Amino acid sequence: MESERRPRLTPAIADVRRAVRACIDELAPSTSDALLLVALSGGADSLALAAAAAFEAPRSALRAGAVIVDHGLQDDSAAVAARAAAQARELGLDPVLVRRVQVASSTDAGGPEAAARDARYAALNDAVAETGAAALLVGHTLDDQAETVLLGLARGSGGASLHGMAAASGTLRRPLLGIRRSTTRQFCVDSGLDAWDDPHNDSDLYARVRVRSRVLPVLETELGPGIAEALARTAEQLREDGDALDAMVEETIEEICEPAEAGIAVSVGALAANPAALRQRIIRHVVDSEFGVSLSRAQTLAVARLVTDWHGQKPLDLPGIRVKRDGGLIVFAAA
Repeated sequence: MESERRPRLTPAIADVRRAVRACIDELAPSTSDALLLVALSGGADSLALAAAAAFEAPRSALRAGAVIVDHGLQDDSAAVAARAAAQARELGLDPVLVRRVQVASSTDAGGPEAAARDARYAALNDAVAETGAAALLVGHTLDDQAETVLLGLARGSGGASLHGMAAASGTLRRPLLGIRRSTTRQFCVDSGLDAWDDPHNDSDLYARVRVRSRVLPVLETELGPGIAEALARTAEQLREDGDALDAMVEETIEEICEPAEAGIAVSVGALAANPAALRQRIIRHVVDSEFGVSLSRAQTLAVARLVTDWHGQKPLDLPGIRVKRDGGLIVFAAA
């Protein structure tokens, strides 16, 4: 009977399962019976991920559960969440948690997408804490990665935004970053799973949807196939470079900083001796770690000019901090 219900192993099923297996192997939990939670919307990506996790987790003596977040943004959102929960139970996932959230009204640059994302991840992180899960698996694909890189490029928000999404961050895991969206859809077809199509994914109100439906197809037409894969490779390479530079900053920072009144001071000589990429990372790292402030590129360059173009300029008043040059030191203090 069980063999009759088990889907035939097609290339799509094999690819998704292999990606999930690799993720589980990298986790290498210290104890058996650890829990993996899958963030499940009912869409093809997360449904394929949930089915693969349900298949692979027990083979490593792990448990797989699901958490469904109901954003309450559509009239039938509760029914969609209940349907996803029922599918999770049919797959054998346990526990299956449904969390309804309130999405704040947002007028900032992130818009409703960012507000929904913040509410979703708050609920997901609460579920991880509540259950003691070893990892939270989310269904972002290679296509999502390519869209993220293009959006970061368009916004001009620096190298970090071009890193795309990390495959692993804390308890968060993205096993499908090397899998195309078409493969997850085929997985669901081959497995007899009825995936939900989110109407928001067809709404041109959202920048990501416009990139997906208009920009990437034009690039594929004009520049040839393989654009999404190339963007994902670029993100991976830039992330490797960024991690290496961050490690160099961590190694350097303790040697060139010293306490200052209401803040911290950094050696002008040490900053001047470093190439611009490291100098500016050091500045951003100091400000973020000491004051919880993220500097824009323009603000970072203004601080850097206190090192590279010093001609007696006045202290800089930036959000939350004041920066001045005092002899051989750049002094950062709370505003």
